Amino acid sequence: MICNLCPHKCAAYKDKDTIGGKCGVSANIKVARIAPHHWEEPVLSGEKGSGAVFFSGCTLKCIYCQNSEISADNYGVEIAPSVLAEEFRKLEVQGVHNIDLISATQFLPAILRAFEIYKPKLPIVYNCGGYERVETLNALEGIVDIYLPDFKYSDDALAKEYSGAENYTQVAADAIKEMFRQTGRLTVNEEGIAQRGVLVRHLVLPNHTRNSINALNILKENFGDDLTLSLMGQYIPHGKAMDHPKLNRKITKREYEKVLSHLINLDIDGFAQELESADESFIPLWNYEID
Repeated sequence: MICNLCPHKCAAYKDKDTIGGKCGVSANIKVARIAPHHWEEPVLSGEKGSGAVFFSGCTLKCIYCQNSEISADNYGVEIAPSVLAEEFRKLEVQGVHNIDLISATQFLPAILRAFEIYKPKLPIVYNCGGYERVETLNALEGIVDIYLPDFKYSDDALAKEYSGAENYTQVAADAIKEMFRQTGRLTVNEEGIAQRGVLVRHLVLPNHTRNSINALNILKENFGDDLTLSLMGQYIPHGKAMDHPKLNRKITKREYEKVLSHLINLDIDGFAQELESADESFIPLWNYEID
């Protein structure tokens, strides 16, 4: 197939044997981990965890990605849509709160075939970097219940340098608008577990509080009281970021509190992560094996 699934619109040819495009994967589904995951936001993980499916490859190439082994190096195991459908069923039997598709866009046609085989009676979460085509998101209407996008940048120059993404701010804002059109604001059940809607994430980067403050402004201006936001302080330098003069350290308490204070002043509902979460022990093991 000719792939234009993401905003890069590479028009790369892919089949089961051919790797192409910026994501660097073939048309075959490739996964690095499928298991209950307890380190998402409380409304997603609850007590039983999210049924996390970590896909290999990514449409963004963030130089600081803590999952770079799978997102950039494409570590993982190829599986058929029928196998993925069976993994959905297994997660459902284990009692997870939802099925959490993490960085899935590059495999979307095959994933949709998996849902045709078996769709769990659980909320489906689409966990992505926010850099999505509205036309691609249209294919998920009626399948995805909860969108979990990042809104990483208010500065397109940073998006280009750090994630290889052109026009990130407008593209992500348009994508999130489509997510809201499909699912609305975040709703939870009587146990406090998310059932439907949009939860936007923003990761605070070291030396870039202005980027974060402006990102919050853009989100508030576009989505107002419908917005639920997760402010993350878990940044740890990885890969190329370890040698980058602005990204080679964790964020400081002062940096995080400056952004958190602005979040409170804007009266944005949501979650604020503890800085103690900036620890490599929270990075999952990439240990998926076919039974």
